[in-house]
Amino acid sequence: MFGHSTSGIVAATLWLLIAFSVVSWTLIVMKGWLQFRLSRQNSAFTGTFWNARNLSDAEGVAQQAQGPLAQLCRTGFAALREIGMDGANSLQNSGDKQDVLERRLRAEVQKELHKLESGLMVLASIGSTAPFVGLFGTVWGIMHALQDISSTGSAGLDVVAGPIGEALIATAIGIATAIPAVLAYNYGLRQVRLYAADLEAFANDFLHLALKSGFTLK
Repeated sequence: MFGHSTSGIVAATLWLLIAFSVVSWTLIVMKGWLQFRLSRQNSAFTGTFWNARNLSDAEGVAQQAQGPLAQLCRTGFAALREIGMDGANSLQNSGDKQDVLERRLRAEVQKELHKLESGLMVLASIGSTAPFVGLFGTVWGIMHALQDISSTGSAGLDVVAGPIGEALIATAIGIATAIPAVLAYNYGLRQVRLYAADLEAFANDFLHLALKSGFTLK
């Protein structure tokens, strides 16, 4: 694929970069579809939730909906029910009702954010290491070309052009692999921050609703 004069190390480097690229684009497609789906789920849920007549109806909406906001809402309702149950005393539910609910909501926000952040570290790692992997392949390929020059005793273009050209391909592929990974990581990180703001805003709204209702679903 890369020519008979390409050393095994350069060929292995190129295949590694191709594997990086496949992993990167797989994550980009999967994360893109996930973020699109979650955005639609959150939008549908919030529209239905805020049209509910009371907390009891809103709980029914949350039970049927999907998405991070719906899951956060279900966690809030579960906490309210546990707080209101007799004999539900536990370390998890100990303390002021507002503090307990706020703690449970905060924990769920962090849990949902961890799900959204999955895969971003892989994209960051590929984006930061792929150029150096490609550069390593290029340097090794040039060393291999210099050895060919030394063994043949000729530095003509026909001797060095092929091996050096093949070696430079490693740098090109490394850069081509890194650019989409870095762009996808930055975009994904921004989306996670937007989701974090939405989750925290909804958690605050839910807390205010619970305060208004006296921490009861009646």
